[in-house]
Amino acid sequence: MDNRIETKGESEKVEQAPAKVLGVPKVEPPVGGSFPFSYNIMVDENIPDEEIAIQVKNVSADYLVRDEKVDNLKEWVVRFFRGKLEKKRDRRLIDVSFTIRKGESIGVIGHNGAGKSTLLKILTDIMEPAEGTVRVEGKVAPLINLGAGFDYEATAKENVYLNGAILGYSRKEIEQKYKEIVEFAELGDYMHIPLKNFSSGMVARLGFAIAIDVNPDILLVDEILSVGDESFRAKCAEKIEEMRKDGVSFVIVSHNLGEIKRLCQKTIWIENARVRAYGDSAQVCAEYLKYCDWLKKNKKH
Repeated sequence: MDNRIETKGESEKVEQAPAKVLGVPKVEPPVGGSFPFSYNIMVDENIPDEEIAIQVKNVSADYLVRDEKVDNLKEWVVRFFRGKLEKKRDRRLIDVSFTIRKGESIGVIGHNGAGKSTLLKILTDIMEPAEGTVRVEGKVAPLINLGAGFDYEATAKENVYLNGAILGYSRKEIEQKYKEIVEFAELGDYMHIPLKNFSSGMVARLGFAIAIDVNPDILLVDEILSVGDESFRAKCAEKIEEMRKDGVSFVIVSHNLGEIKRLCQKTIWIENARVRAYGDSAQVCAEYLKYCDWLKKNKKH
């Protein structure tokens, strides 16, 4: 796998009807107050190059969506050749910039649809940004979708080897790590059972155990830890802190602010596709809660 990934996105060309940019609602501060953060957090250029794990500069991302529903292939083909497949460009990230040092644990918070998962997809190179550049240093282990990369008809043991291959490891290397993976996941009695019979918590245990045992430089986690039991979440937190001290960087998306404050040194708050804040986790989470309270009060009127 590449030790260094750098991409520069270009706006997608739509040869049919011109795409329309959907408006992004402006985020207002609480009545009578203001947020002590700017929309766009500039990249810290003073961080030495060798200390950078992730650097995102002026990144914007779009999804193309259609207004009308096309019920069958014939209608789609006719509209395609007549140039009547109108698309709208749904902007999910706007001018996002931040830098993460090696060994930092960063949380990402925000309402559903704010752009959190889109950001992780860009960091894992699943999708390219429409604008801006992304630099990722080292090997990335993504846990951004529960069960992603698993074959639910195969056994848990077979899935360990499958995921190891996806992450670039040989069968011999996975054999050397297999015992440690099973012990961390605490699934020794279930490794020969098809994954379709596992609970979501058991799948999360297996996925996290595989991801941390392949020695990543960066681990990306999207809500996976929220489905495990309390004892396993505590175990994961201890492992995250241990790996962070060894120089592994973490990006954790979660709606659990207590978990974010416990696991993450800094937090990025994304709201309506923009970075609202990036800084100390306790401070950013406090401002986010103020905004949530303001939203609740305004919805009542």
